Amino acid sequence: MIDTLYPGASELEGRAIREIVAVAMDAPAAANSGHSGTAMALAPLGVMLFSRLLRHDPTSDLWPDRDRFILSCGHASILQYGLAHTFGYDVSVDDLRHFRQPHSRTPGHPENGVTPTVEVTTGPLGQGIANGVGMALAERVLRAQFGEELVNHRTWVIAGDGCLEEGISHEAASLAGSLGLDRLTVFYDDNHITIDGPTELAFHDDTAARFRAYGWQVIEVGERANDLNALEVAAREAITETTRPSLIIVRSHIGFPSTAMMDRREAHGSPFSAPVISATKAVLGMKDEPFCLDASLPSAVVASLENQRTERASWEARVLAAGERGAQLLEQLTTNGAARELADAELFPAGSPVATRKALQRAMDSFAASTHGLTAGSADLTDNTGVVLKGGDANGVGAPGGRQVYYGIREFAMSAIMVGQALHGGIRPVGSTFFVFSDYAKPALRLAALSHAPALFVYTHDSVGVGEDGPTHQPVEHLMALRAVPHLHVVRPSDANETVALVRHLLRDPAMAPTALVLSRQDVDVFAEPERLASLAGAPRGGYVVRDDVAAQFTLVATGSEVSLALRASDELARRGVATRVVALPCWRCFDEQPQDYREAVLRREVPSVSIEAGATLGWYRYVDHAIGIDTFGMSAPGKYVFENLGIIPETLVNYVIERLEESA
Repeated sequence: MIDTLYPGASELEGRAIREIVAVAMDAPAAANSGHSGTAMALAPLGVMLFSRLLRHDPTSDLWPDRDRFILSCGHASILQYGLAHTFGYDVSVDDLRHFRQPHSRTPGHPENGVTPTVEVTTGPLGQGIANGVGMALAERVLRAQFGEELVNHRTWVIAGDGCLEEGISHEAASLAGSLGLDRLTVFYDDNHITIDGPTELAFHDDTAARFRAYGWQVIEVGERANDLNALEVAAREAITETTRPSLIIVRSHIGFPSTAMMDRREAHGSPFSAPVISATKAVLGMKDEPFCLDASLPSAVVASLENQRTERASWEARVLAAGERGAQLLEQLTTNGAARELADAELFPAGSPVATRKALQRAMDSFAASTHGLTAGSADLTDNTGVVLKGGDANGVGAPGGRQVYYGIREFAMSAIMVGQALHGGIRPVGSTFFVFSDYAKPALRLAALSHAPALFVYTHDSVGVGEDGPTHQPVEHLMALRAVPHLHVVRPSDANETVALVRHLLRDPAMAPTALVLSRQDVDVFAEPERLASLAGAPRGGYVVRDDVAAQFTLVATGSEVSLALRASDELARRGVATRVVALPCWRCFDEQPQDYREAVLRREVPSVSIEAGATLGWYRYVDHAIGIDTFGMSAPGKYVFENLGIIPETLVNYVIERLEESA
């Protein structure tokens, strides 16, 4: 019998679609919060994908060679939870009942690590597309490293009008087309509705032409969002494409099959009323009861996935048969692409002036070859930021295993693509730009921190020392802005050798937190002994005593290039008979995670203290009695002049300490 609502659906698929559509109404209604309409309209697409094409196994949800599925329009999260339950993943009816409730496994938007099938944290629109680009890039690099018999999966993304209106979709799609990521397929849910009303209020793009211009294959399904066979034919056409990513445009009707809510803006974000739900369930042929789900359906669906489950078992056999190569793949996947063993890099001579961004290049030269999961690149500033992989190929169609990634002038997309690579597994992405442009990347940094993605974001030209480029390019508030992001480690090394040592530590750490490494443009004095040994031991802990004195009258605290200024000030104060301590705090969050007795020993708050940092002073009073910094914009002038003009010099510290001691006397 032909299914009049969902043509082409098998009996089992039809049951699955109807249950998911019902749950898409019941769960938001129970929560009095959520988005029903998009999930209802996309249920046929989701079921087709999970039942016919997706390479997955609900009994082994983290199978490494599974296809990756990303719901970029994360407001439709109940669709993903409904799919996960119906296809036998560990999402219970009770989980569905607790949609959007405290400590639920079905939160308002998909969160990585919370719910099975959720690969990345989505919600802020458009980022899921860029995450998908990152996952497709990671798959290609790993496939080139280990061979198609061990790495052979695809990335599928569902995106909506909002995703394509956000600028990040332009950035990410342009790069994906340039790289020719053929195993990436994005379904565009063209439902013509946003919260404000019809998309025509603000959106008249020719999306097909735009993506063709980006170098994508574009497949237009038209008014067949409910026709599973038509959707499958389009998806299989995407699979046959071997040189470019694919966009499949599906004209759906939000809220289908509700006659009261279909194609209305209210279907986007408002839970349906009880009468509307009852009427729609009648159309579906479902009982008019909330969460009335067939307990036998998930097991029946899992049984229907025999081919996918057989493929998973075959892959495991191939990995075992591959011997050392298979073992290396598994190790790289489980350690998030961390290096196994890294030799020490050559030290920079004590006292030599070296910008910490230059030290990063030495770290890349020393460690890249041994960090097999490393990808490195920049937003068009590769030479400036020190992320050149010498002798490495630039990733592209002709070099699918190239680990040098040229992201172009796309800071936001670069960062979200790095998140996708990191959460894919097996890859340790490093991406770089000037620190002031972290403003462009901030939304992706936030999701990296929220999802604990082990990515290394490198920011150089970290202060007003940028100089003549002026206040538009001189970061002032940026350190504090990033330090405010939960879980994000913001690291500002004190000198060149500390930079290299910290990069080595980060590349070797299988559980590396998302990290922003903030480096100087200007030269910084390299530590002599014993300061270097203090740095080696203390920098990974986020804070340490650079120079101590039991009779200290003051503690001078600094980060980054200002640590050398504090040491010079300490020397001058010693000549004036004033004993001081010098403390470096390269990573506040790392330091805050240390035991209390360690933190107290480093700071010794009973001793008067002052900090100096070439940035906003907000937040410093957690650690010191007084903060010297920059609470205004910079200026266009040589960096040395700007530092002097704004008081980021040793003399400012010396004068402050002398004045305070005279006042106390």
